[in-house]
Formats: sequence, structure tokens, C-alpha cells
Amino acid sequence: MNVARRAGLLTLGFVAACGSPPENAATSAAMALPAANTLTADEQAAGWTLLFDGVSTEGWRGYGRGDFPTGGWSVEGGELIGQSASGDMDGGDIMTVAEFTDFELVFDFKVGPEGNSGVFYRVREKDGRELWEVAPEYQVLDDTAYIDMGTMDMNTHLTGDNYDLHAATVRPTKPVGEWNTGRIVVDGNHVEHWLNGEMTVEYELYSADWEARVAASKFGVEDYARAPTGSIALQDHGTPVWYRNMKIRPIAPRSELGTVLIFDGESLDGWTIHGTELWYVEDGELVCESGPDAAYGYLRTNATYTDFELTLEFLQEADGNSGVFFRSKLDGVVITGWQAEVAPPGLHSGGIYESYGRGWLIQPEPEKDAALRMGEWNEMKIRVVGSRVTTWLNGTEMIDLTDDKIGGATGNIALQIHDGGGIKVRWRNLRLVEY
Repeated sequence: MNVARRAGLLTLGFVAACGSPPENAATSAAMALPAANTLTADEQAAGWTLLFDGVSTEGWRGYGRGDFPTGGWSVEGGELIGQSASGDMDGGDIMTVAEFTDFELVFDFKVGPEGNSGVFYRVREKDGRELWEVAPEYQVLDDTAYIDMGTMDMNTHLTGDNYDLHAATVRPTKPVGEWNTGRIVVDGNHVEHWLNGEMTVEYELYSADWEARVAASKFGVEDYARAPTGSIALQDHGTPVWYRNMKIRPIAPRSELGTVLIFDGESLDGWTIHGTELWYVEDGELVCESGPDAAYGYLRTNATYTDFELTLEFLQEADGNSGVFFRSKLDGVVITGWQAEVAPPGLHSGGIYESYGRGWLIQPEPEKDAALRMGEWNEMKIRVVGSRVTTWLNGTEMIDLTDDKIGGATGNIALQIHDGGGIKVRWRNLRLVEY
């Protein structure tokens, strides 16, 4: 307990002893919260800065103009308020003067009845283009009101969505008039939206899946979200909205956060072979090939991993029935754990299979099988954090699974060669970041 906090509690105890009415739990909790639009010492040390100081619009300007627009936005009581209620957008969209590339942004917001706004990132102005046409948007909305209107399909248009592209998987939105906390993480091409402590969407900018969604949307493919860096912006949609506690910290790209090669391109150092199938290094690539027994075989890491992101490339030279196990344990060739499937076309590459247990936990939607390039190099990414597993194949998100049993495990990473014979798969560029 710090001295100031301890002194505060002693003072409260003295006042209560002198006969003042006792505080209720809500009042006590509120007094324990840090003041709005401030940074704690720990936040300052971690590199956080305020985008809104609570008393002015310093550091902001209008979209498409050098000054701050008048009439539509105001600062009152430590809140940045989009005060229009007329439905027109004369107040103007606003954006930070500073620009950001990779960052974590946190902000509190609430909306009035039929409120509609959004938080944009990597904003770069383009002549003849509105804010919504040039940058990705974290949707801010009175969800219930717009759903009840029934005038349009609200899928991908609700709070926490990546507007017009990705719909939230959860919707922990507070009622109109109550404060919500939003969070946006942009790490290279990887983006996450969070709402009140829960992740709502995540996506990879410029992946095949993302490009297809943009092409099918209201946005122009050439102009939309192409800036590698840019401002944070707030949208004026002619309806009341409030913001506060807007803070941001730059983050180093994942490439700078301890990415390690778990295959050195020269040897099998750091790995152990299980079974009689063939594992060897050739031309800087790791090769698995069926041996005379045509049985199951595994190559596992000596190290164990719990939370990580693994990116690797594979080429199915013959048959190609294989897989990448995580949080696994091996006894001879008996493996327990979970496999991200690598298989010939039509056999669910990117799905998650539990060996000696529940079997298939999730398979990709059939149309996603087109992401596999049989006979060519493919890139697979596997992210395992807590109980959540996400896989991508050549930029297409294949599955997103949350499973409590996975969440309670740890173990090795292992590559598999399936039984049956006639299989040959090459691997390279096995890169891992631990969380």
C-alpha cells in the first residue's frame, strides 16, 4: 500500500468514527479508481501518453483541416463530447496531430440514444475521401436502437466490430449512457479490438482473407487502410457521444520482441526424434519422410512452450499428411495434446485435433480449404494464448477456438508424419515468439 493511499484510508476511518454516514461499496470503489485523464507512475514508466488531457483539445485537429472544428465538439467535466444531436455531421471528424504505427490504445466511451461514432487508426487524409473511406474503424454505437430500426443488416456494424468487415465474436456492451472501455492493439499487420475486457475481433491487415472482405465491402480497394502509419481519429456522425481516458503506448513490432528460430537450418539440435520415420536436414530445410515401417513418427522440441505464436512454412512434396502439435507430451510414439492439421486438400488443414482424446475439436469452413497450395510452399501461423487457439494458412484465418482443457496444459511443440507411407513434407523458417 502506498503512503498516500494509506493516509487516505486513515482519514476515512477518522471521519467515520466521528459519526459521518458510512460509505457504500460503490462510493468506496469509485474513490479507489485513479482520476480520469491521468497516468499512474507505472503507466508513465511503461510509455503511455494521454491523447486527451481532459481540459482542452490540444493535440487534435479536424480531418482535412489544420485547426480544430468549432461547434460540434466540446470539453466539459473531463470529457471530450461530440454534442450534435441533429443527425447532421457538421461538427466534423477529428484526428490527432501525432501519428502512430504499432500501438496499444485504450479509451472510455459512451453514447446517447441512437449514438453513432467510431475510433479510427493509421489515418492519412486523401483528397476527396472521407475519414471512413481511408482507415479501419472500431465501431461505437447504440446497438439496440439500430437493430430495432431494422433498416439495414447490422452484422459488422455494431460496437467493437471492425466496421463493415469483421463482426464481434462477443458483445459485452454496457447500456446507453454507461461508460465502456475500448482497446485497440495494432502490431504490424495484426489488429485486435477489445471491449470491456473481452476481445471482440482480431484480423490480419492485407491477408488474403482481409483483401477479400475489403473487395466485397463499401470501401475502395486502392484507398482503404493502406497507410503504414497515421493518426487516431474520432468520427462525428451527428449523434451524441462522449470520450475520456484516451491513452496510447507505442509497442515494438513482434519482430523485435524475441522472435527465435526453433530450427537452425543446419541440424536437429534442440529436437528429439520419436519413432522410426525419417527426419533430416537438406538444403537448409527440415524434411520428414516415411520410413520402412510406414508408421507414425514425431520430431519434438526439447523445450516446452505454453503461450506463443509460431509461424512456419511447409511444402507437401508427397501426400503431405502431417501436423503441428502444441502443448503436447510424447511417450514413444504415443502423443497427447493438440494438433494443427497439415493435410492434403479436403482434409481440414488448419483445424484442431485432439489425439487420444476427443478427436476433432474444430474444422475450418470447407471454402477455406482453397487457402492450401498443395505442392507449393505454404505459411501457417498458430497462436496459442491461454485457452484460445487461432490458426492462419497463407493469411486466411482457418479457426478460432477457445477450450478450457487446452487452457490448462503446457508441453512441447512436435511435427508429425502420418502413418501409411508415401509421405514427404519439407519445413523451413520455424519462428516462435513467446508471450
